[in-house]
Amino acid sequence: MSRRTARDHAYKLIFQSLFHEQCQADEQEEKELLADASLTDDDRDYVRKLVDGVAEHREELKACIARNLKNFSYDRVFKPDLAALLLATYEMKYGGIPAAVAISEVVDLVKVYGSESSGKFVNGVLAGVFKETEGN
Repeated sequence: MSRRTARDHAYKLIFQSLFHEQCQADEQEEKELLADASLTDDDRDYVRKLVDGVAEHREELKACIARNLKNFSYDRVFKPDLAALLLATYEMKYGGIPAAVAISEVVDLVKVYGSESSGKFVNGVLAGVFKETEGN
């Protein structure tokens, strides 16, 4: 399969985790998504790496995103956009993924799952995250 499909599954689990206090996806939902026959074992490992990484670094990722929001509060970000921001910020900081790839992939995700303006919004916030992470 592909990293794109794995990333799509991780995005869905991260989105779901935004509605749970423990910041982790529901175990049953995770089982169902990971049971997808189109996923290879490597894909499943990648999904777990992304979901676990976002959960582990949630507060740091949240702070990084919040610093790069213009005239917007973190708590008011549309949840599909927020899931994409968390995923891409994690991949840029810890995933060893080139920023351009991380940004492009999540912008494509929010074009499917977000609103009409999600792509532009996510791209703009991640441009700031990129500048910040490149300074480190």
